[in-house]
Amino acid sequence: MDKHPITGRSLERYYPIQGDQFERAYKEHLSGFSEWSDAEHAQSWLLFPENMGASLSIDETSLSRGELYTIISNKSARGRKGTIVAIVKGTKINDVVKVVKTLPFETRLLVKEVTMDFSDSMHAIVEKCFPDAIITLDRFHVQQLCNEAMQETRLQIKREARKMEIENREQHKMKLHRRMVSRKKNKVSNRGRKPNRKNEAYKPEYLENGDTLCELVTRSRYLLMTSADNWTETQKLRAELLFKYFPKLRTAYSLTHSLRMIFSNKMATKESAAEALKKWYNKVTDFENDAFNTVSATIYQREKEILNYFVNRSTNASAESLNAKIKHFRTQLRGVIDVNFFLYRLTLIYA
Repeated sequence: MDKHPITGRSLERYYPIQGDQFERAYKEHLSGFSEWSDAEHAQSWLLFPENMGASLSIDETSLSRGELYTIISNKSARGRKGTIVAIVKGTKINDVVKVVKTLPFETRLLVKEVTMDFSDSMHAIVEKCFPDAIITLDRFHVQQLCNEAMQETRLQIKREARKMEIENREQHKMKLHRRMVSRKKNKVSNRGRKPNRKNEAYKPEYLENGDTLCELVTRSRYLLMTSADNWTETQKLRAELLFKYFPKLRTAYSLTHSLRMIFSNKMATKESAAEALKKWYNKVTDFENDAFNTVSATIYQREKEILNYFVNRSTNASAESLNAKIKHFRTQLRGVIDVNFFLYRLTLIYA
């Protein structure tokens, strides 16, 4: 338990012990938590100068009841012991800066690169604490912006398709009503062909793959998020129909894919990527879509920091991975009751 994020209950499967009883014994006697020197200020801040490195990541995560903590981590530790450099409660710039600046100025000058997401507060923290570091905005967060714009376009089209389906159903009802009224007026005898049912069911139009238009858009969410090279035969048919009936989605997918390709090009340099982005901006302008225009403006404003990715090909994946491990650990515990002990175990395993 000193080395892995596991619970006492998980050991019951392998050892003849009472999990809850063992966890209490571990907390009170075996772990050294009672003698922890950082216990007094643990919920406010924790700092581990020995874990500093040239390449860091910064991100926020929730430990208990949605309470956010800012975590600075060392990339070279790869999510193992020595990863956590600092944990500070909250995301306020002054609070985090105050803690990190307790480190010697020479130590902070050793940091050459910090990866992060689009958070303005994290940006300000890095600028104040690590003056010699270049800021690299995570490429996956950039792509996520574009994916969200594409999904927003898809949902707009889905609403339009749903509205069209509702109108078709209403027209079907009105058609049945007009038919019955007309038949009653012109009826002269009880003989003749059998009249149509008053409650004849509405039958929507089905496409080649068995979807209705609304179902086609709904079931295309996943395929729009992946490269066409990875589509199955079913997804290829669905994509063909989707782009045939909704050309706007073809353009949205093309823009998203082309942005992904800019970052995936292993031969790309900072200069060539900048030229590719200029062409991408022009395509977005021609598309005239508000969601993509917002993404384009966001990327343009932070272009310099986004292009820093092509210097060392650094991403914020290490911070996201650590965040996922913390959340998984919290899930195993079924919630955090004693925040101090949870922080103690985190630092024992990852710091």
